[in-house]
Amino acid sequence: MGTPVFKRIVLKLSGEALAGQNGYGIDPEMILSIATQIKEVVELNVQVAIVVGGGNIWRGVAGSSKGMDRATADYMGMLATVMNSLALQDALEKLAVPTRVQSSIEMRQVAEPYIRRRAIRHLEKNRVIIFAAGTGNPYFSTDTTAALRAAEIEAEVILMAKNKVDGVYSADPFKDVNAVKFETLTYKEVITNNLAVMDATASSLCMDNHIPLIVFNITEEGNIKRAILGDKIGTIVQGSV
Repeated sequence: MGTPVFKRIVLKLSGEALAGQNGYGIDPEMILSIATQIKEVVELNVQVAIVVGGGNIWRGVAGSSKGMDRATADYMGMLATVMNSLALQDALEKLAVPTRVQSSIEMRQVAEPYIRRRAIRHLEKNRVIIFAAGTGNPYFSTDTTAALRAAEIEAEVILMAKNKVDGVYSADPFKDVNAVKFETLTYKEVITNNLAVMDATASSLCMDNHIPLIVFNITEEGNIKRAILGDKIGTIVQGSV
């Protein structure tokens, strides 16, 4: 089966990845595919924490651009991530993978509150943990949540799963046929060149805490496991190359 090169990871899933071909909402087939890939990694005794976006349901930035109060729009986006987290938890537990959802916004009926030590204990017991509701604060993205939680739980890497994009490019590969894919990058290059990997706050957090990032295509089944086993897929972003 191979030997994992990482023991504890944060998997960052975009909301769009859960929508599959539909472009909106939650695609049951896609979420089952992702859950199956996560199960493969858990079976390698890798501790998995997940941060899910909410763009398949609601985007706070989009709401604020149309006149909505930014904080209100962002809180709605956080609630969208909770719905995605519960759907992913359901898919994982149907595959007999013990899973806990921890929310940064307290809602005890559906999720635990986020408590760092409890999260680490879940991971040590080989439970998948899903961090929902972002950081609990407006104006911060789920990319920043992934970087923050990775630092807090001392994850060795962030796996950033993209929908249909197999890495970081110099331009949008769907719009520019001359776009060049990067094999490796530094966080300074990402920030300086304004590359569409993660926002500047998240990139700075990862750089300051020496957390590498692997950007890859989630729609190709088995890619999460390949990344865990050290196969060269996607783009690796780190402090230095």
